[in-house]
Amino acid sequence: MNITAPRLPQRAYPRLQRGVAALLVAALSWTAVPLRAQPAPPPTQVRLPALGEAASEDLSVSAERRLGEQVMRQGRRDPVYLDDPVLLAYVQSLWNPLVAAARQRGDIGPDIESQFAWEVFLLRDRSVNAFAMVGGYVGVHLGLISLANSADQVASVLAHELVHVSQRHIARSIAPSQRATMLALATMLLGMIAAGRSGNVDLAQAGIAAGQGAAIQGQLNFSRDMEREADRIGYGLLGMAGFDPAGASGMFERMDNASRLADNGSFPYLRSHPLTVDRIAEARNRALMEPPRSAAAPARRLQHALMQARARVLVDEGAQALQRFNGETSSPELADQVAALYSGALASSLLKEHARAERHTAQALQMAQQAQPREPAAEQALQLLQAQVRLAANDGDGALRALQAVPRGAYTRVVMLMGAQAELARHRQHLAGADNAALRERAEALQTWLADLPTDALAWDQLATVADALGWRLRSLRAAAEARAAVGDLAGAIDRLHAAQLASRGAQGQDFIEASVIDARLRQISQLRRELALEARAGRDGP
Repeated sequence: MNITAPRLPQRAYPRLQRGVAALLVAALSWTAVPLRAQPAPPPTQVRLPALGEAASEDLSVSAERRLGEQVMRQGRRDPVYLDDPVLLAYVQSLWNPLVAAARQRGDIGPDIESQFAWEVFLLRDRSVNAFAMVGGYVGVHLGLISLANSADQVASVLAHELVHVSQRHIARSIAPSQRATMLALATMLLGMIAAGRSGNVDLAQAGIAAGQGAAIQGQLNFSRDMEREADRIGYGLLGMAGFDPAGASGMFERMDNASRLADNGSFPYLRSHPLTVDRIAEARNRALMEPPRSAAAPARRLQHALMQARARVLVDEGAQALQRFNGETSSPELADQVAALYSGALASSLLKEHARAERHTAQALQMAQQAQPREPAAEQALQLLQAQVRLAANDGDGALRALQAVPRGAYTRVVMLMGAQAELARHRQHLAGADNAALRERAEALQTWLADLPTDALAWDQLATVADALGWRLRSLRAAAEARAAVGDLAGAIDRLHAAQLASRGAQGQDFIEASVIDARLRQISQLRRELALEARAGRDGP
């Protein structure tokens, strides 16, 4: 990984890219302090007391979290930012055990435990990439999920990026980057002085080139040390989190082979994480020395194949791209056949071919139930697809029947959101009853969820729609405002809160309480907007 800044392809997510560049420049201007040379981390180091303390001198934990939040405010509004509840739940099921293992091992110190977000998010990009950002955010491209052959391979990449966060590699990279700039300037100055004395212009140019080369080499050395550290610590996390450590070598080999066959610039992970022969060999050797995997470890072969199929469909929802998924495959493997039906069903649903999508889903679920051993998580993923297909066909009753077969657990958020959509469809068809009790129950469930997770923009949007259907105008307007605030659109949130204020005039009872909340939130968000404007101005003008 290029730890001097998050890895952002030039052609993708321009808003997130501009935000990272501007905010990291601002961070450098805010944290300009006299620097002392720091030694590279020793090969056997697991924690980093010395370098971690040095990092806090250059970029504090609170400043790093603030920068990460500002970048994410811009990034969540970018078209490539993807909040697909099903696919995100799968990635979180890999990410959360790794974070828990890092906490258990002591890799996550008390200084960053509560300050960092520890959030993984998805980007609709077909390139094979993942990256860590300041403040505890890790982005995963759909192309990476599409390429990986197993959950263990995806987990190995997440573990590597998690170490970049827990060891504060971006903050630690600021000091050598500043030293590199100072070195380049000093060498350039010496070259100009020497050229002035000798009258030799070529000598000045040579001095400038030497300074730039030395600065770049210093940064590369520092980056390589961090990559080795991320490999080593991340590898140890895999086994502790219940994954097969061989996934690391498997992912390296798969990316390396794929890039040799089609190196068209779609493998930025390889370029920022150089896959040397030694690095691949080390991963293989570590896998050979590991004890056999416990039989109690959960099997994820079929579940991953389904999520891999989902990623391949969602990466491009254009009609021409979706028509490529016809539900057929030449592979004799059951997992591949079920995955082909899954992708065919999802693509057909997006193309509004509802009958075909229903057939593919039913066939895939029947085949998955015949798998040996059975994978409950894979069957649940197919039941959720069945509910999604029926929702697209406006079949609220059918969607609710499919959701009733999904036990609440890893897919709690998905079931909640889809259940609200299904009840809303029934309400619109006048099937929910005159008292709307079921729809009110869904609204209260959303409200309870958002009390604990107020940054869930999708849930706020769903609550706004449900509240509007129930005639709760103030709650609907406030939920719509919170949805905009959650994705960083503070201006949009303020506009909706102003509209809610106008609608709340003369409010009584429950509406009066809601009006008071709207007034308070308008003050808070307006204050936040002013603070961000001041910080942006400070970043442009310098310290």
